[in-house]
Amino acid sequence: MMDWTDRHCRVFHRQITRHSWLYTEMVTTGALLHGDVARHLDYSDEEHPVALQLGGSDPADLAASAKLGQQWGYDEINLNCGCPSERVQKGAFGACLMAEPQLVADCVKAMRDAVSIDVTVKHRIGIDQIDSYEFVRDFVGTIAEAGCTTFIVHARNAILKGLSPKENREIPPLRYERVYQLKRDFPELEIIINGGIKTLDEIDLHLHHVDGVMLGREAYHNPYLMAAFDTRYYNDAASTKTRAQVVEAMLPYIRKQLAAGGPKLNSITRHMLGLMAGLPGARRFRQRLSDSKQLAAGDADLLQQALALMPAMT
Repeated sequence: MMDWTDRHCRVFHRQITRHSWLYTEMVTTGALLHGDVARHLDYSDEEHPVALQLGGSDPADLAASAKLGQQWGYDEINLNCGCPSERVQKGAFGACLMAEPQLVADCVKAMRDAVSIDVTVKHRIGIDQIDSYEFVRDFVGTIAEAGCTTFIVHARNAILKGLSPKENREIPPLRYERVYQLKRDFPELEIIINGGIKTLDEIDLHLHHVDGVMLGREAYHNPYLMAAFDTRYYNDAASTKTRAQVVEAMLPYIRKQLAAGGPKLNSITRHMLGLMAGLPGARRFRQRLSDSKQLAAGDADLLQQALALMPAMT
């Protein structure tokens, strides 16, 4: 979710679900060890529980980056072994790491030795034309021997040559049964399924077979789907907000960010465009939040103006 699940997106999502785990964009070890640490790791306390997703392939660099993540207060360190982009491949990490399970195991061990919080791995079920269950089974088994107990599995192969990242999320077929089989073969591990999941009914179905479900694009484009999560999966109905309450809850955060000379208004509101998805007036809501002149003015009242355009909200 590069350029999507930044800190402003996560604060917005936290207004919708109080208990679901949130994940950062993938942050490379080079960006942390040789760049602006605060820019990459700063976040708001309300985001907890929040995991830092790292990209890298050098055990020492990953250990140092994981240690930074723990020092900044993150609740989990997640190693990305699933991103298929060419930029990531040039850095020899992401999905191409699935071809080197022992290296991934060494990376996991180095991070686990450096931190006391959980170290997890997100990966695909295969790469390129390697399309056998045995491949992903052996990958998970090797990493588990290094002490990793949680695996987030995108139920598609990653095609490293010939498909764009977008195509990699759509063209390789989903093979949910292989993720289910991982849970049957490794009952002691936490197996979380990812890929193409869009509805509460689909989530419920998967939870009969695995321990958890991760949403990506659907959570971004239809975020209010998550409003059911706290009641349905965490037995907490009290934290559920209406869409209007979500907008109101974002206003103090937005005003604080603008007053501090932080990001432009659009950097925050762009993540909120899908809040009214499926409702009458949703298009007008999006259009108002996308008004370039009003965004340039940096007036947080733009959100209330957009809300007033929703027939069910007035």
